[in-house]
Amino acid sequence: MHDLTFSGLILQAFLAATILPFSSEAGLIAALKLDQPIYLSVLACSLGNCLACLINYGLGYAFKDKLHNKLTASYGGRKALALSDRYLNFALLLSWLPVIGDPLTIIAGMLKTDLKIFILLVFGLRIGRYVLIAWLAA
Repeated sequence: MHDLTFSGLILQAFLAATILPFSSEAGLIAALKLDQPIYLSVLACSLGNCLACLINYGLGYAFKDKLHNKLTASYGGRKALALSDRYLNFALLLSWLPVIGDPLTIIAGMLKTDLKIFILLVFGLRIGRYVLIAWLAA
C-alpha cells in the first residue's frame, strides 16, 4: 500500500471520529476500489478511528466539570445525563453509528467509564464495522 494512501486513510478515519463531517467508510471503499490491500485498509481506518475515539474519551474526561455544568443547565441535559449515567455501557453498543457514536465516546470519558470496557466495546465495534464494510465491498 502506498504510504500516502495508508496515512490518508488514518487521517480520514481519525477526522471521521470527531464532530467533523468526514466519512471513513467512503475512504475505505475508495481504497479498496483502487485495489489497496484489504487488511491494510481496514488496519489504517481502525487505527485512525480508534485513536480519535480514545482522544474523545480523554477530552470528555479532561473537561468533565465544564461539560457536566453545561448539561445540568437545561432540563434536556439533566435528563440525558441521568440516562447516560445509568445506561452508558449499553449506549456504547451504538458508538459505531454515525452522528451519535462520537458524542457517546466523549460522554463516556466525562462519566469516567471504565477504560477497559470502553476500549472493548468501542474499538471492537468500530473495527468490526470496517471488517464488515470491507467484506461487503470486496
